[in-house]
Amino acid sequence: MNISIVNGRLIDPANDRDEPLDLHIYGQQIVAIGEPPEGFEPHETIDAAGKIVCPGLVDISASLRDPGSGVKGDIDSETRAAARGGITTLVCTPDTDPVIDTPAVIELIHRTARKLRRTRVLTTAALTQGLKGEQLSNMAALQAAGAVALSNGSWPLANTLVERRALEYASTFGMTVMLRPEDQHLRAGGCAHEGAVATRLGLPGIPAAAETVAVARDLALAEHTGARVHFHALSAAGSVRQLREARSSRLDVSADVAAHQLHLTEMDIEDFDANCHVSPPLRTLADRDALRQAVADGTIPAICSDHQPHEQDAKEAPFPETAPGISGLETLLALTLRLVDEGVLPLREAIARITCGPADLLGLPQGRFEVGGGADVCIFDPQADWTMSRDAMQSEGHNSPFDGWDFSGPVTHTLFNGRLVYRRD
Repeated sequence: MNISIVNGRLIDPANDRDEPLDLHIYGQQIVAIGEPPEGFEPHETIDAAGKIVCPGLVDISASLRDPGSGVKGDIDSETRAAARGGITTLVCTPDTDPVIDTPAVIELIHRTARKLRRTRVLTTAALTQGLKGEQLSNMAALQAAGAVALSNGSWPLANTLVERRALEYASTFGMTVMLRPEDQHLRAGGCAHEGAVATRLGLPGIPAAAETVAVARDLALAEHTGARVHFHALSAAGSVRQLREARSSRLDVSADVAAHQLHLTEMDIEDFDANCHVSPPLRTLADRDALRQAVADGTIPAICSDHQPHEQDAKEAPFPETAPGISGLETLLALTLRLVDEGVLPLREAIARITCGPADLLGLPQGRFEVGGGADVCIFDPQADWTMSRDAMQSEGHNSPFDGWDFSGPVTHTLFNGRLVYRRD
């Protein structure tokens, strides 16, 4: 179909655009920005008056639970949720069953997503076989199969020598290694930030040092091996300080932050709300503000959903026994726009953190508007408000602490490869 999106405010941070411009799509490609090509006749015209037209969102860390955990979600349900949230590119984590440590699993995921045609699903492959942290995966074969990065998922590497060998091996192929920094011994079975709140509630704590010690180790190994290291889901102010110093020394490292870490703190677990049980844990207000500052100044150029859908039973045990994680695809844009409402950063910069920012970290061509490029588009209404409701979620996992929160900027249209995959009723 030929589609014209007219009368909208087009914001494309990658190309320094923020002005009233029309967008014209032929098939899967953008054919013009501004005036339509000569003879162009749209089959459908979307009137975006009063709305923002931006590139489709890029989420670089989401667990789709497929293959293996259909009770928590699958590619069908989670790509439906992504489309509702304006996300057109998802990078899934390797913690599936079987683990993404063979080309066959990568092909299975890619083939399933291609059939659904809702969202582009890319894969992060396992850094070690079975995510066990012992034997290195066949990185060359995984890269050839389409893996865009390597990760050990939510299981940080405990063996420093294995990590060194993994970084050395990955660097020979120019692959980015995504690390979730955590010292498992310092974590010691904790479930909440080690501090006054956890002490008052009688919950086992995880000190910020569990993360900062791991960041220091990982930075030393990144410098030693020359590997491209990306820190996933930072949560502590000390980690931000180390990252800023490393980047000022021109070390090839980067980081993202989960959207919920920019809004929630340890105070939100006061009522033992298991929907606030996340890993890494919600930390102090000072930590949250340090993360916000890092996002604002570009030290952290990407915000991700860190999507972890769970079935209802997984969140109904006593707090320490519940499964950590938030179903975050449908609130990624909303939580990012809330940063704008609260004066943390301007709108264009906020959109950059969920479009070209994450795309650039992995060398992806998405997250921008280019004539001749793919037609991935998110349209949202900055003047409208909406209320988050677990009952209305498209994800199979309804485990969100934002139930009942009021947000601005509901997504009205999502286009993936020039195809309308979501329209708000």
